[in-house]
Amino acid sequence: MTERVLTGDRVTGKLHLGHYVGSLQNRVALQDRYETFILLADVQALTTHFEKPDVIRTHLREIALDYLAVGIDPEKATLFVQSMIPEIAELTVFFSMLVTINTLRHNPTVKAESKADGLDEMTYGFLGYPVSQAADIAFCKATLVPVGEDQLPHLELARKIVRRFNELYKPVLAEPKPMVGDMPRLIGTDGSAKMSKSLGNAIELDCTSEELARKIKRAATDPARVHLGDRGHPDICPIYAYHRAFRAEGAPEIREGCERGTMGCSACKERLTKDLDLLVEPMRERRARYAAKPKEVDAMLAAGTERARGVARETMREVREAMSLDYFG
Repeated sequence: MTERVLTGDRVTGKLHLGHYVGSLQNRVALQDRYETFILLADVQALTTHFEKPDVIRTHLREIALDYLAVGIDPEKATLFVQSMIPEIAELTVFFSMLVTINTLRHNPTVKAESKADGLDEMTYGFLGYPVSQAADIAFCKATLVPVGEDQLPHLELARKIVRRFNELYKPVLAEPKPMVGDMPRLIGTDGSAKMSKSLGNAIELDCTSEELARKIKRAATDPARVHLGDRGHPDICPIYAYHRAFRAEGAPEIREGCERGTMGCSACKERLTKDLDLLVEPMRERRARYAAKPKEVDAMLAAGTERARGVARETMREVREAMSLDYFG
């Protein structure tokens, strides 16, 4: 039987090259190998954006366009909207009975993200979103979940919840396994943090050639390099990290030129800009084609959501039966 993959993104903003390196290009490959479910996590976006539902509504369509632009095929992968699968919310409630508050409070990812978002107090929804993630995975009986190292605690909690459910009631749910990627997080153009739209250091997938060139030109480099002949330290330079991520075959030449001081930062950036523009141009073209047909995009999302809803109904029928909650047959 073909294994099923569950992946997706919180609906909090357009996607960027960091997302492409970290997950999107992998998803395009996965859709040809596995039965792939990709969720637009608008409910989880509410954990930090509950006061901005209109923004989430806009971002949902922007991210859908980003998915289509990078090559995700709705005929191969099931694209669906989290909030439109009520069975996920129902399963979240059932799962919440199996998790203690202390377990959630001590989840390292929850602690790190609450600090990053500057939350003095966590809402019930924010504290419990790992339980919601477990329901996202379990409703479709996903067996594989692509994750970064920072998301492993969430997935391990999901595995524990599923095991607990299966042991306590009946083994009807699949225990997911992690697919840990080997690509590092892409550093932002400022060189001080991971690429993030909220930090203003991201290169969005839909940026124009002019925007791309401007962002690369302004990007931070090795501060020790002032003159052309200065020897550089490529491992601390965002531009070299981009060369490694997007044109690995040419990275050794860039490293040598930087370390020997024979290649200047301007020439290095110009080469990167040209290669990145070649990468992004097909994405721009696909995005523009779909953006011109918003009703068609909505129809794709609706069809994928209905497909996911059918899977969810069957899973919840089994869950209710296992919990003896099927009172009237």
